[in-house]
Amino acid sequence: MKFQRIQDLRVDSDLSQKQIGEILHISQRSYSHYETGSRDIPVEMLIRLADYYNISLDYLVGRSDRKEKV
Repeated sequence: MKFQRIQDLRVDSDLSQKQIGEILHISQRSYSHYETGSRDIPVEMLIRLADYYNISLDYLVGRSDRKEKV
């Protein structure tokens, strides 16, 4: 499953895959796999991304169009 929103959030924040990888303590290559959907994103990484961008997990995974945490 491709998570387009993680790519959109990264690009909107003017960050590279390498920079997000460093924030998540993973390699750029691993993060790239998450963006393309060639590897499932562990729940722990989804939580870290949601916390980093200060958005809801539901928004991050496409279950809601509301970015705000409830």
